[in-house]
Amino acid sequence: MIASRKYAFYGLVVAALTFIVDQWLKKFVVEDLGLTQVGDHYPLLSFFDFTRTNNYGVSLGMFEATSVEMRWILVGVTALIALVVFVWMLREKRLGDVIPLALVLGGALGNIRDRFLYGYVIDYADFHLGDFRPFLIFNVADAAITAGVVIILARALFMREKEPNKQEASDSDAPAETVGPTAESPES
Repeated sequence: MIASRKYAFYGLVVAALTFIVDQWLKKFVVEDLGLTQVGDHYPLLSFFDFTRTNNYGVSLGMFEATSVEMRWILVGVTALIALVVFVWMLREKRLGDVIPLALVLGGALGNIRDRFLYGYVIDYADFHLGDFRPFLIFNVADAAITAGVVIILARALFMREKEPNKQEASDSDAPAETVGPTAESPES
């Protein structure tokens, strides 16, 4: 198996695991903890609770679906984005690029499934410092998407292309052959 196919397989596994963990935790919060209504609350730690909310929008609650048509438009747009990320992931040749794309893909699929089934995304992760909440309530899919995007951006900004090998560098440093007269040779 060539490296890029092996990495694509790893990416599919990471995407599937992200999706499974996201869906399992949503089921656990709703069914096992009984957080069925918006605002239902289960204290966990002094800085982290499970608090049920329904997100009718996309990232940070923006572009809220206020009608059935908007719901299906969001499903379609996010499915199209997931398809683009899937194809991009399959084309990448470095594992460091495949894994963050897999996180984005798995998270997107988890949220698409929610929106398809319920018309909204189930959010529950409530990180807080006293009454201060640095984030909106989120879920594993949101965290995976955010982590994947941050890694992609960091790699794009801070990773340099591999330096060319010495032979390529010496070939590119050689003077180019000139055609025609030059400043050093008189014209005939």
